[in-house]
Amino acid sequence: MSLSIPEIRQLADVSNPSSFSNRMRFRRFQLFESLIATLPRPLRILDVGGTNLFWENRGWVNRDDIQIVTLNLQAEPKSFSNIESVIGDATDLSQFADASFDIVFSNSVIEHLFTLENQRRMAAEVQRVGKAIWVQTPNFWFPIEPHFLVPGWQWLPTEVRVRLIRRWRCGHRGPCTEPVRARQLVTEVRLMTRAELRQAFPGADLVPERFLGLAKSWVVIYGFPLDLQGRPKLNLHNLGNR
Repeated sequence: MSLSIPEIRQLADVSNPSSFSNRMRFRRFQLFESLIATLPRPLRILDVGGTNLFWENRGWVNRDDIQIVTLNLQAEPKSFSNIESVIGDATDLSQFADASFDIVFSNSVIEHLFTLENQRRMAAEVQRVGKAIWVQTPNFWFPIEPHFLVPGWQWLPTEVRVRLIRRWRCGHRGPCTEPVRARQLVTEVRLMTRAELRQAFPGADLVPERFLGLAKSWVVIYGFPLDLQGRPKLNLHNLGNR
């Protein structure tokens, strides 16, 4: 079965709670909840690149047993008793002391840092401030690039991608006729390979999030007290009927 570009966009619509993309996030979050089930409360969580809406959608707001700090390029108004929004840089968490959070959580952020050097900086900072970490990111070798929704997009030369996005809308981005901005849109997203993640997060578990047998994304897990035996598997091929 082949899908049209509009159909692919609908599947990836993060604003639609029943979209394929959000069903994947729900399945992924089930694993996260199972990992923290035995951790002592209260928990202090840093969400790098997080938003109030993400935690509201998961029913985690106004809880007494979990305190969440969301770090992003812009702060959000105070809306919930247990969520604090701060401005910060994922590659420099110097406003936080070593091991100052029980968990550092990050969902689809590390691939938005332009360069491998910046990604390694974020990885080092996440491991410094968190006693445990959960970092999810798309897999470089999965054939559909999740931001531009073009098969093999990440494997094309940069100049080809810039030319394409200047002419057409690609997934959630473009068209962008201004050359500098078009190049920025392309180069901001740098998907990571399994080998790069292993080097950036030595000693961590890499859990594949599979779709049709292929690793669609990776979840980097470190510092949780239990192994992964018996936890929900991130196999996503059966989500279409949910």
